[in-house]
Amino acid sequence: MLTEAKSERRASTASAGNGAMTEGGPQPELSIVMPCLNEAETLEACICMAQTFIATRGVATEIVVADNGSTDGSQDIARRCGARVVNVPVRGYGAALYHGSLAARGRYVIMGDSDASYDFANLMPFVQKLREGYDLVMGNRFQGGIRPGAMPWKNRYIGNPVLSSIGKLFFRCPASDFHCGIRGYSLDAFKRMDLRTTGMEFASEMVIKATLKGMKVAEVPTTLSPDGRSRPPHLRPWRDGWRHLRFMLLYSPRWLFLVPGLLLMVIGLAVGAWLATGDKRVAGVTLGVHTMLYAAFAVLIGFQAIAFAAFSKVFAISEGLLPEDPRLTQVFKVVTLEVGLIVGSVLLVGGLIGSIVAVAQWGASDFGPLDPARMLRGVIPSGLVLTLGLQTILASFFMSILGLRTRKLS
Repeated sequence: MLTEAKSERRASTASAGNGAMTEGGPQPELSIVMPCLNEAETLEACICMAQTFIATRGVATEIVVADNGSTDGSQDIARRCGARVVNVPVRGYGAALYHGSLAARGRYVIMGDSDASYDFANLMPFVQKLREGYDLVMGNRFQGGIRPGAMPWKNRYIGNPVLSSIGKLFFRCPASDFHCGIRGYSLDAFKRMDLRTTGMEFASEMVIKATLKGMKVAEVPTTLSPDGRSRPPHLRPWRDGWRHLRFMLLYSPRWLFLVPGLLLMVIGLAVGAWLATGDKRVAGVTLGVHTMLYAAFAVLIGFQAIAFAAFSKVFAISEGLLPEDPRLTQVFKVVTLEVGLIVGSVLLVGGLIGSIVAVAQWGASDFGPLDPARMLRGVIPSGLVLTLGLQTILASFFMSILGLRTRKLS
């Protein structure tokens, strides 16, 4: 921990014409935003590193500490060191960064954790990329270096690589270190992102939205040092890793609902059609009407998943969680409520006809015992088509309601 005299001496040096900005002065080019919740042990060191950057690089900069309700005197430390404190009443990592960024006066913002794990004295690569016109500049700890003890093995070899790979697969994000805690962005781009989450998911939402909105994203190497605090960090690897994964799944109806739904429907229809003509024997195992019944279940579940994909997409767009999708707009011009009702009605009638035929066959035998395998080969497809017809009609009405809401909000 730096001493108070050293901190004040460094603050006064930075303020004396070397680029540090005070509240009420001219607009700075850069705002360094540090989220804070009881960071008295490390906050001063972070601010001093930032002031070293200001003094050596001469970038007009303000330091903003977004305090999340600290009770250990972090606010007083920040003010004493020359930083501007923004009190954030809403708890959460994302809430602190959101309100801190909105309060920033700089054209560009660089956010970084207040635990002394990131090098605030080496921010010039971020500034250079921002000056080149990039909207979001991500730090990459794997390129810059991870010092011994700075990252648990499960984060380094499992969590970050897996989540970053999923982010690239789901959203085609260019970032290779999806959850790096230091990153820069223009204030204009930040406002266009329209971020909504208040917790740890904030970091994922920022990268995802920047990518979906077609913003220019770059990466620069950064180093990660061991956490300077004596208490356990706020981060919980397994819990927060699941939160990030859950958020990415919920943010991607395609991979959560559409792709699994299509696979289930295709497999179910293929197996059902294969077994419609009779039992089949594979590797010494006989597959019959029981397998055919499960294939029908797969088709029904797949259809529901596809419908949920459409519902989720429309709802996410209406709530501002996802940007407008021109492809979806074109689909809605063709797949209207009336089209859905017609298709559903045709399926419904087809299912009813198949069911009537099955009852007639039963009646032909005086409603007595029947061959279960032979009857089920007609009853299962009829019941499947009948159910799909009803689901299509109900889904069409619900989609129409969501579509009306989307047009109203737009």
